[in-house]
Amino acid sequence: MPTAPQNTDELYQALQENDRRPYGRTRTVTAEELVDAAEQFAEPVPLVHALLELQEAYTYGSEPRKSPVVFARLLTLFEEQPDVFDERLRHTLFWRFKWVANALRALPEMPLASLRQWLTEMRDRYEKAGLGLQPYYGQAYQLAAHVGEDTTLAYELWASRARTRLSDCEACEICERALYHLAAGDDERALRTWEPVLTGKESCQEEPARSVSYALLPLLRTGRTDQAREVHLAGYRACRRNPSMSGEVGRHLEFCALTGNEARGLELLAENRNLFDEVDSPLDLLSFLTGAEVLLQRVELLGHGELPAAGYAGRTWTVAGLRAEVHGRADDLAARFDARNGTTAHTDRREARLDRAPLLDALELTLRTRGLDDVAPAAAPVPRATAAVPESLPELILRAKALEEQGHPDATACWARLRTLVAAPDYVHPDDPAVGPFVQLRADLLEDEASRAGDKEAFDEAAALYEKAASLYDEAGAPGHAALARACALIPAGEPAEGADGAEAKTAELTAAHAALVRLHEETPGFAPYQEARVLRLRATALGLRLQTSRNEEHTAPVLAETDLLLDFATRHDIAAQISGALLLRASTYAISGDLPAALTETDALLDRLRAHGPAWHLPRTLGLRGRIQLGLKDAQAAHADLAESLRVAAEWPAGTIDTARLQGDLAEACMHLGRPDEALRHLTRSAELELRHGSRTDAFHSYSNAARLSLDLGRIEDCIALLDSLLTEPDVAAGELDDRLVAQLRLTRARALHAGEDLKAATVEFAALAAESADWDDDPGSHAMIAAETAVILAQSGEFGRAREAADQALAAHVRAPRYEQLSSCLRELARLQAQQQGSEGLADALAYLEDAGGIADEARAAEYEARGRSLDSALAYEHGRVNAFAGEYETALAALDEALVLLGETGPDEDHADEWAECVRLAGAVEGIYLERPAPALTRLDAAVSRLTALGHTEETEELVSLAARLRDQG
Repeated sequence: MPTAPQNTDELYQALQENDRRPYGRTRTVTAEELVDAAEQFAEPVPLVHALLELQEAYTYGSEPRKSPVVFARLLTLFEEQPDVFDERLRHTLFWRFKWVANALRALPEMPLASLRQWLTEMRDRYEKAGLGLQPYYGQAYQLAAHVGEDTTLAYELWASRARTRLSDCEACEICERALYHLAAGDDERALRTWEPVLTGKESCQEEPARSVSYALLPLLRTGRTDQAREVHLAGYRACRRNPSMSGEVGRHLEFCALTGNEARGLELLAENRNLFDEVDSPLDLLSFLTGAEVLLQRVELLGHGELPAAGYAGRTWTVAGLRAEVHGRADDLAARFDARNGTTAHTDRREARLDRAPLLDALELTLRTRGLDDVAPAAAPVPRATAAVPESLPELILRAKALEEQGHPDATACWARLRTLVAAPDYVHPDDPAVGPFVQLRADLLEDEASRAGDKEAFDEAAALYEKAASLYDEAGAPGHAALARACALIPAGEPAEGADGAEAKTAELTAAHAALVRLHEETPGFAPYQEARVLRLRATALGLRLQTSRNEEHTAPVLAETDLLLDFATRHDIAAQISGALLLRASTYAISGDLPAALTETDALLDRLRAHGPAWHLPRTLGLRGRIQLGLKDAQAAHADLAESLRVAAEWPAGTIDTARLQGDLAEACMHLGRPDEALRHLTRSAELELRHGSRTDAFHSYSNAARLSLDLGRIEDCIALLDSLLTEPDVAAGELDDRLVAQLRLTRARALHAGEDLKAATVEFAALAAESADWDDDPGSHAMIAAETAVILAQSGEFGRAREAADQALAAHVRAPRYEQLSSCLRELARLQAQQQGSEGLADALAYLEDAGGIADEARAAEYEARGRSLDSALAYEHGRVNAFAGEYETALAALDEALVLLGETGPDEDHADEWAECVRLAGAVEGIYLERPAPALTRLDAAVSRLTALGHTEETEELVSLAARLRDQG
């Protein structure tokens, strides 16, 4: 707290500000400071409010040892100065007797006799105050359940009584009743009891998150897997990292462990690492640790005990090490509770959880489904199909060379085996002229490593490795090999810099590379045919990349000429892989140049050849190209068929042979064109995960970003948030190593999803943070304008109109540098509506100021000859003037503005969107005129004419509200 409050007004303001903070150390420390400040004032009421805030901070910050101490001070104040407590404060005081009972149960050092004594105190106080005893019996039942006694009588004494004003909320009581049935082994009855909470009809601060955590396993046991998945996503988000809901987090970890989602469980454990050290409630900690142990035990049982795990601070943990630590601590806690209670209930419950067998082999919980192999450090993809690797070292070397000459995918497995053998300290190279010298094998391995680095877009590393390999080939007396390695290093890979200058520079670089390749080709005698074919392929590739970069028609013919040289050479020497390579390059060249029919013809011919003569491993790539060409020709059905077939054929070859990530991404595009967005979403996420495994992290995060936006568009809000939460906890994201704009896009989508999911508080925090960060994006003021505008709207929705105005001003300032006419006008109109709607006439001046800003933007757009893609900016602005003035009670002004909007809109026509907008404007004008201005006759004339017009045009759906309003006006008349 910067400065202590100097008067009670400042104290109350500080208490309100602290109440908006999330529970945790910051809020608790501030609450402690505010109690100190309140004690300096002579008035007792501010102190009561400060103590209540402090007890709340302790209770929901998982500090049960401190909560009863604060309550004792409040009780003393009540006894000494009862008149200080008005009806609301008195109600709060008696409500919190239950909080103290909960806190005392959570402390094993608190004797059972003291717990019972407190309940007696509660009963006596309630009776003396003339309050109903149902809340007391509720606490008595909860104590019996906690201890492990027979709860039948205690449950009946509580559940059969009528609720009172001091009873726990409906949602909390529903949870307790459901848990009673769950303990009796009746899953179905428990779930029926929980239904109002699980469906959102009943809720409170801790509900439905608390109920969800308990309902997860019963939902699975009764076959409701889809509902279990759905509530897991929403319920986990509501309790994550919250010390007072650590037990709930533990049950979500257990759920992951029992559904084949151990990798997600480890991810959630890492996200909640703070709970190991921040939970001060022994009872909550026992529940959390037991859930964590269920997960860790399962991971260890599956043979992954050496995986890293997030645990207590100050030490690096493995799964096995953390499980052992957690086991000891949780056993000790359970024993302490049992010793206090005189039963074995907590040990028995803990053992029952640890002994549970998995309920499902696999349940897809999130869009980002990963296994334990995926989270292992430096996990290498396992080939799905690989030819047998020779055992004999000479045979293995010769096999690798032969396969490499053919360009066969199985060469990869041979080189990988050789790399392992060569790295061994006892490696002895065969003394065999056919095998060649050891230095040549080292060069071969470097060349393979360079190729793999290029596939992962580590282009500088690849070039260096090719040069190193070339030097070793020189040493081995293999000039053809050396020249080919240097040729590979000449291709300038990577994307050009943004803008026309970047493309021009890249084009010049590729022109120079081609010239260098031609010189190298001409100056190197003695190439083997397969080597010369590869150099010709590189020459054609360089020109193909130049065409792709420049999109200059003049660059098409040189590519086709080089391709013909390659095709002629490969045909004369019968090099099948290079024949198909040349044909594939030619088809790609036609596609890049825009001649899609020719590209399709070339691809069809190539597919016929591949099916007849091979090589078979070129089929997936060719089918993928034809799929993309079909997309360009707007034949999504044919594209889908080709791309699906490409993926099927690719599965027959080792992983990494084919760029299946791209195929999945292209298939997602085809699905979107076919109106199958859910299928598209699956392909997008598969594409992203493949890119991630391949090491292309930026591409992966771009694909995941697209998947997140699509899931949000589909209304799969919790899926969207869960996906983004997972991505944003990735180590390179947390460390700031990923592109900051890409991370900002992920966070922006998450903020929008939180907003769509009605988590206004969390969304506001994220939007405000992004607005502050994007203010420094000097190279992208347009994005800042939009983020600031969205931030302003969400602040206004929260009633923070001062901060909303500041954010709107930021957006307007950025708009000057990078205009966003339509988007910013829409946000300003929405801000005006929110202010007038929430504040009425008091907010009219500020609302009109927003509309004035929107009017200025409309003028700018008109001057710039900007055409809005949606509603006309002028007609939308006139309509908003009408709506804002109506909210403020300025009905004549409102009607005049709506009439102006109708003039700007013009008569409605066959266009459906325009008809809908026109009808809404007529409806509002009719309501203002007929209801608020009490002029039903002209209003009915207006409405009847509009209904006739719309009906004649076939817009019957748009007439429904107009007919309803007209009927209402006639009834009133």
